[in-house]
Amino acid sequence: MSFLAPTAEDPSSGALPARLDSREHLLNNSTADRYRDSVSEGVSRVASRIATCERPLTGISAPRLAPEISGIDLEQPLGDHLAALDELENVYLRDAVYFHHPRYLGHLNCPVVIPALVGEAVLSSVNSSLDTWDQSIGGTLIERRLIDWTTQRIGLGSAADGIFTSGGTQSNLQAMLLARDEACRLVQKNSETPRRKAEILPQLRILTSECSHFSIAKSAALLGLGYDAVIAVPCGEDKRMQADALARELDACAREGLVVMAVVATAGTTDFGSIDPLPEIAELCRRHETWFHVDAAYGCGLLVSPRRRHLLNGIELADSVTVDYHKSFFQPVSSSAVLVRDRNTLRHATYHADYLNPARVDEERIPNQVDKSIQTTRRFDALKLWMTLRVMGADGVGELFDEVVDRAADGWSLLTADPRFEVVVRPQLSTLVFRYLPPDNSDPALCDAVNLHAREALFASGEAVVAGTVVDGRHYLKFTLLNPQTTLRDIATVLDLIAGHARQYLSERAEPHTDRRAG
Repeated sequence: MSFLAPTAEDPSSGALPARLDSREHLLNNSTADRYRDSVSEGVSRVASRIATCERPLTGISAPRLAPEISGIDLEQPLGDHLAALDELENVYLRDAVYFHHPRYLGHLNCPVVIPALVGEAVLSSVNSSLDTWDQSIGGTLIERRLIDWTTQRIGLGSAADGIFTSGGTQSNLQAMLLARDEACRLVQKNSETPRRKAEILPQLRILTSECSHFSIAKSAALLGLGYDAVIAVPCGEDKRMQADALARELDACAREGLVVMAVVATAGTTDFGSIDPLPEIAELCRRHETWFHVDAAYGCGLLVSPRRRHLLNGIELADSVTVDYHKSFFQPVSSSAVLVRDRNTLRHATYHADYLNPARVDEERIPNQVDKSIQTTRRFDALKLWMTLRVMGADGVGELFDEVVDRAADGWSLLTADPRFEVVVRPQLSTLVFRYLPPDNSDPALCDAVNLHAREALFASGEAVVAGTVVDGRHYLKFTLLNPQTTLRDIATVLDLIAGHARQYLSERAEPHTDRRAG
């Protein structure tokens, strides 16, 4: 059987060149030079794009790009990485959304630091799997060291532990799994008669802020509790959970014979960057003997902030914490973790498979990370954070996060002084929610329409990217500031662009309709 593709006798016939033996594409000792050259060429293409990028995106539409991609025949390989990279320029790199650009103000996507990219290159090439010790000797110890470092930064105590995950949604899911099984264990322990877990599940409830991440409700559904098991606790005008409202909900659940398996506080809501009153919530959880989870996927950057660490006071009282390094530590996706106060609770995620992590290895104290994770095969994403800390240090990362928080504060001052806009809440972190106000602001539907149009028109222009959300049923715009290179001038420029698109929309609506067929 030949590994070579057929070749045309006439080189000028336009036929594809002979492809390499398929084995020549495997990375090994004989192909190391080809690997180096191929990766270097790919990095060079990306570097050139970033160096010459004048806008965060081209604004291309899906209908325009889709035919170009769907028209590629995947049954006919190009056989050459240079040709593949040339093609990639047209189907991806040219129209990618570049988060490093200072006028990308959309979602919780950060520019990434170079030490982490070096780590990414290393981990993807070596391709360690962080499930068992015999696949990832040094990687296992590096990940465990970083988990210990993070729990120390939080202040969870000497019995703490955790595991890296794919992101905040998975971290929240695992935290809710642990909370669910701990709640069931305690109910069974305290019941006078034996109770099956299936009988307890319908009684379980999760209390969380009305501004919390959707992954909490999604976790409840995935864990067999249903979306209705999540009770939304009201927030104040500052978009922070109201502790007195939480106290009322806890008391109401107790009266109804329901079991609150977890209270979820948010340290950095997705829309507003608001931080719930952690000490007060922790005290209520202590009184009611309820699992206290803090979703700090966004706000975890405060753990390394030289100036704002106090905003997370109370997080050290949590039973579990979610952190997303790929949001606030300037890491490439994915890099997240779930941390727990008591390492013993991680046993709820443990399953022993004879071929992978048989129970007998526990007695030998072999550190298999799969024992703590809901994943099996898992990338060595911890290496990116390791490289970042070893090159930049924690203070270096924290200073970058402080800069974007400073920029949001400046942006809030700019917005509140601008009569063209209305801003919802003063930010605690780096998110601003606002909307353009038409001169005649008496029609809520018109206000919604003009803000939706301004966002779409801005995206289509490629000049900037902003996000959108809904507040009290009305459409708003959102700046998510995670780039220290974004200046107040950039923010002012984007506001002017938004206002320009809004005015154009209003002007076109005001023009009298003309029947072009007339005359």
